[in-house]
Amino acid sequence: MKKFWHQLKLPIAFAIWFTSILLSLSAQADSTASLLLSLTCNNSQVQVWKNRSSGTYLYRSQGSNGNLKINRGTRQRTEGVTVYKFRNGSYQYWVWDGSLDSKNRGRVEVYRGNRLVQGTNCYK
Repeated sequence: MKKFWHQLKLPIAFAIWFTSILLSLSAQADSTASLLLSLTCNNSQVQVWKNRSSGTYLYRSQGSNGNLKINRGTRQRTEGVTVYKFRNGSYQYWVWDGSLDSKNRGRVEVYRGNRLVQGTNCYK
């Protein structure tokens, strides 16, 4: 039995080492972007990033319903509030940075076609 556990040490050590290499590569990929906005919306965390090299906007959402990443977003200023827009198939995700009432609030809206299917108020 001791020999069995002794033989398992090397594959386990290799698996841990390989996993740490993969995790460090994904961290390096994220280091090419700057965090512009982070919102807490019910049971999810929504973030907007700007890619430093290309200038494009990135959408990241993590929550109980799963994770979503969308690239190539746009930014618009509307009445003193910034809105970031992202397209994923037939869905559009609009992330509002602030509101007319409060700069510490935000909103995430999901559209299918031109129809609003979900809107959530958030805070920074």
